[in-house]
Amino acid sequence: MDDEEALLNLYGDEEMISLATGNSKPISRAPAIATVITAEDIKEIGATDLDQVLETVPGLHVARNPSGYNPIYTFRGIFSQFNPQVLMLINGIPITNLFFGNRHQIWGGMPVQSIARVEVIRGPGSAIYGADAFAGVINIITKTKADIAGTEIGGRAGSFNSWDGWALHGDSWGGFDVAVMLEYGDTDGQGRTIDADAQTFFDSQFDTDTSLAPGSVNLQRKNFDARLDISREYWRLRAGLQRRSNFGNGAGVAQALDPNGRFASDRWNADLTYHNPEFFSKNWDVTAQLSYFNTSQEVERNVRLFPPGADFNGAPGIDFPGGVIGNPEVFERHARFKVSTFYTGFEQHQIHAGTGMRYGDLYDVKEVKNYEFDFETGLPRPLGGLREVTGDLSQVFLRERDRKNYYVFLQDVWNFANDWEFTAGVRYDHFSDFGDTVNPRLALVWATRYNLTTKLLYGRAFRAPSFAELFNINNPVAIGNPNLDPETIETVELAFDYRPSNALRLALSLFHYRWDDIIQFVSDPGTSVNVAENAGRQKGFGMELEADWALTSNFHLLGNYAFQHSTDEKTGKNAGHAPQHQIYLRGSWEFLPHWRLTPQFNWVIDRSRTASDSRPAINNYSIFDLTLRRTAIKRHWEVAFSVRNLFDSDAREPSPAGNPGALIPNDLPLSGRSFFGEIRFRF
Repeated sequence: MDDEEALLNLYGDEEMISLATGNSKPISRAPAIATVITAEDIKEIGATDLDQVLETVPGLHVARNPSGYNPIYTFRGIFSQFNPQVLMLINGIPITNLFFGNRHQIWGGMPVQSIARVEVIRGPGSAIYGADAFAGVINIITKTKADIAGTEIGGRAGSFNSWDGWALHGDSWGGFDVAVMLEYGDTDGQGRTIDADAQTFFDSQFDTDTSLAPGSVNLQRKNFDARLDISREYWRLRAGLQRRSNFGNGAGVAQALDPNGRFASDRWNADLTYHNPEFFSKNWDVTAQLSYFNTSQEVERNVRLFPPGADFNGAPGIDFPGGVIGNPEVFERHARFKVSTFYTGFEQHQIHAGTGMRYGDLYDVKEVKNYEFDFETGLPRPLGGLREVTGDLSQVFLRERDRKNYYVFLQDVWNFANDWEFTAGVRYDHFSDFGDTVNPRLALVWATRYNLTTKLLYGRAFRAPSFAELFNINNPVAIGNPNLDPETIETVELAFDYRPSNALRLALSLFHYRWDDIIQFVSDPGTSVNVAENAGRQKGFGMELEADWALTSNFHLLGNYAFQHSTDEKTGKNAGHAPQHQIYLRGSWEFLPHWRLTPQFNWVIDRSRTASDSRPAINNYSIFDLTLRRTAIKRHWEVAFSVRNLFDSDAREPSPAGNPGALIPNDLPLSGRSFFGEIRFRF
């Protein structure tokens, strides 16, 4: 067998990825460190939510924010409470909010039945995707008619009074390929106990006894997700709705338990894409896209920052007999247009160029509350009853603003010699509220042997300041600063992809990064006010080792090990929060025809505290899951049973440090042992 035949055998079934360059490439040859997770992978591990899928990616750990237990996607030690350093795309289109610069404060998870595949890049991607493609990029690709190919109806029920149902249909109607996807979920959420909270601390300071701790986290929610995909020839129309209601606020908006507060959110999206692979000639591949995204943060039931009976001074009488109530609501709309082309008319070059614009409008801010902050003490004081303060800049929490972003990018993939490919790209962005930024990328990919690929990568990325960081007002814990610069990061990576046989793949990635101009809320000397500043610097290095081994035709073993060490350059100490070591293992065993058993194991090791946090290091934890699936029952039926955290580990994610101490001292407990049963019918 010659090298070319061997290459076809080894790479013919390899997963392809478009996230790294904009066009499809085998993962091993892509100029990035990438992972692809397919719908079959998702089903195999019994995942019910996107977060369970992403926890399998090497170098990525899913931590938690106290508010709503929102996910913190921690790539390679890059951690922040609101996690704006990660760009999430749905079908290549960002779903970033202006308010906090993340996916959403009322996220509520993402069900997985409509997902065809998830593409993940570890490392910077701003040269292609612009703002917030910083620590990593996650692209969720939804199913099309070809992925569904008929009709599927399914349901799942399990622990925490949880149940889900879905219906998927893909067919051709009147010359159009159409896919319709509906998913609904309802859960009470896991009810692990918070031993002490922020109000526990204030009770000790003001001689009160109002804390609801010990008490359970508030993680109930209802989800409704609908998606539509219509395509014909060069055109594709997609639309979606993610509705969240009855959304509990986790360990509390202010880290004080609130069992009754409820949020809601509607997230609408639509995009129209024209893609012609031979626009002028066979050398011109042209894409134009127009998209719209509308999102809301709404209050269904009064949200209490602190519980009934809260009192923050020594004067007679109780300051807040009904609790400290704050009902913030935010409404945003985003419009985007872009046009890009691949030109392949040069013998050794593939040129990718494009331009576009984005208009983001935080068009409505509403607030009802019964308190105001004392800027000398940083504590709430009564406002004289529950008041509508919308439009009152002396009271409301945020100014209404908009943002315009114009950009242009250019990339060249140069095959300058046999087995060598050099990618050079740069993107220029102009923002209406903080100016210009230029971000380059360089990648050298060498097919060292027919079964070994070597990559050397460099990238620079930026993270745009969120509107909360720029324009927050009337909150001494977090006052905005309109003079902020974007955060920046520079990353160098060296990677090897080795496939000694069709049955075995090994991959090793080494990385080093420097993160500058980190936006932090720092104390204003002489006051209790915390103002956003470009105050932090962090550097880190590490490695990720992956193995994928088909031991037999019926048994498949997959695993990865990730190590990272990150240093806060201001203190010289470990940056904290993120695991220094993480081990993931999964087996897939078809022990009888149509019977598959999938155990998986995730071990999270060595999470240090930040320099300002005097608590001992948070305990390691390991979680073991098991899924049993039976397919092809009378051709159309499929059933599965899953148990998560089989050994009921006491797993916890770090709570914020706080000053003078952590407001939730015993961290954020994760779910204990849970069970789920599932049934599907396809026709």
